[in-house]
Amino acid sequence: MGEHSTTKFPQEILDQWAGLGLDLPALFSAGHLGERMSVQVTEAAPDRVVGTMPVEGNTQPYGLLHGGASAVLAETLGSVGSMLHGGPTKLAVGVDLNCTHHRSARSGLVTGVATPVHRGRSTATYEIVITDEHDKRVCTARLTCMLREIDADAYRG
Repeated sequence: MGEHSTTKFPQEILDQWAGLGLDLPALFSAGHLGERMSVQVTEAAPDRVVGTMPVEGNTQPYGLLHGGASAVLAETLGSVGSMLHGGPTKLAVGVDLNCTHHRSARSGLVTGVATPVHRGRSTATYEIVITDEHDKRVCTARLTCMLREIDADAYRG
């Protein structure tokens, strides 16, 4: 999906997913919705996922960053972290997302950083902090994903 060729994965993730014949940057991208919103996942590991999104094109009628856009960025990053934690035999399914919007953004790029709060066998919870270009916190979100067992062939469609 879109411009995802700059996603950095740690070697242990590349090794873990090797042999499945998958395009990891595409699998761990923002998907079609994220592509429309120009979300870029730039760094992806179970302990830290980083992504960016432009404010322009993702605003509400008053010209401010839409809270739903922040939620899309947060859920994307937390889901990627959860999937990487679960590995090739688990599928992460979001079951709870909450977002607190601290300040508005009118322009530029926002950056989200997802870090784990809990990484278990059946659930994973990530805190996602979204900041503006001045490193001011725009939003704090928390995502919990259920981790479901799957056959790794499921990724192939």
